[in-house]
Amino acid sequence: MLTLAQIKENPQEVIKRLAVKGFDGKEAIERVIAADDARRKQQLENDTLAAELKKLAASIGALMKQGAKEEAEAAKAKVATLKEQQKEIAATLAATENEIREILLTVPNLPYSGVPEGKTAADNVVEKTGGPMPELGPDALPHWDLAKKYNLIDFDLGVKITGAGFPVYIGKGAKLQRALIQFFLDSASEAGYLEIQPPYVVNEASGIGTGQLPDKEGQMYHCQLDNLYLIPTAEVPVTNLYRDVIIPADKLPIKNCAYSACFRREAGSYGKDVRGLNRLHQFDKVEIVRIEKPENSYAALEEMKDHVQSLLEKLGLPWHILRLCGGDMSFTSAITFDFEVWSGAQQRWLEVSSVSNFETYQANRLKCRYRTDDKKTALCHTLNGSALALPRIMAALLENNQTPEGIVVPEVLRKYTGFSIID
Repeated sequence: MLTLAQIKENPQEVIKRLAVKGFDGKEAIERVIAADDARRKQQLENDTLAAELKKLAASIGALMKQGAKEEAEAAKAKVATLKEQQKEIAATLAATENEIREILLTVPNLPYSGVPEGKTAADNVVEKTGGPMPELGPDALPHWDLAKKYNLIDFDLGVKITGAGFPVYIGKGAKLQRALIQFFLDSASEAGYLEIQPPYVVNEASGIGTGQLPDKEGQMYHCQLDNLYLIPTAEVPVTNLYRDVIIPADKLPIKNCAYSACFRREAGSYGKDVRGLNRLHQFDKVEIVRIEKPENSYAALEEMKDHVQSLLEKLGLPWHILRLCGGDMSFTSAITFDFEVWSGAQQRWLEVSSVSNFETYQANRLKCRYRTDDKKTALCHTLNGSALALPRIMAALLENNQTPEGIVVPEVLRKYTGFSIID
């Protein structure tokens, strides 16, 4: 969440930047400033009372030694009265601090200065394009037909067992899925990321820490009996490893990667965009997460983009990078780049990765700090990216590599699959 210092330094600029995300922040910013002014007055009153109590408590002993019993008893009575007043002020102060936090939780992150204005995905900017476009004939099959033809994925079995959006991978389909996961993990390890195997469920504090709650509770699977949430991405548990942690400066940057299943309700999704692997409720993904000093985070963002690009190049997929406009960005990010691959049979671009810098927004929620050279603490910058999400990668690989003889497996995956063609 935003810090009070960010807001109070230039509230009008904050309101202006929030508008780039399509968020009218005027009322929330005015409320949080008014609440903080009240908090400061309450804190001063509380501190004044505490000082007076301390002075009175010291005087009681002196009065007793002097034999001034009546004065000592009067002082004790005043202490009791002041303590009751202090309890009331402390309760009011706690309520005000909670009000400030509740307001701040509803305010999105400020977009970075390089974020283009715009309202929808149509306003995103294509920054870079690469990879060979497939040469497919008019009889090219979409991946859901290829999955059935070669017995790779059974969508109907998934419906039988669970429901729509929970596919069953079979035989070479399962092996190809596992090969992609291992390839992505090995590549991340080679790039210096420490592998983590996180839990697939998190508590409410973790969801709040990375910004899924209270913004996206409708998209998350909630285990109400235990008040736990199935993770929508490994970003959530991995970033929360550093909640309430002060990191020594010489331990930064922190680079973690994690494979996990991901669970998203995708409420409101319908139509051709959800067919096959295009949009699932459960899918696999390898995530990269970085904790950085603020001055290094944008260089780290470029490194992460280069890493994702290298994966797509090794897989031989056509790709492009989008700089998201303000209206298409997430609640929590300061800047986001989406990677999309070309689906040859569907004739459309499919998103396979988002790489984002959250600056101090998540770190402030998490209280994720580092120790500076002058022994003070400062908020870290957090970043993460998909490297990569599997379903649409699988869809593009099946479609773009289909031949009359079968589906050709990219060379980089063959040491993991043990086969070079699916026939």
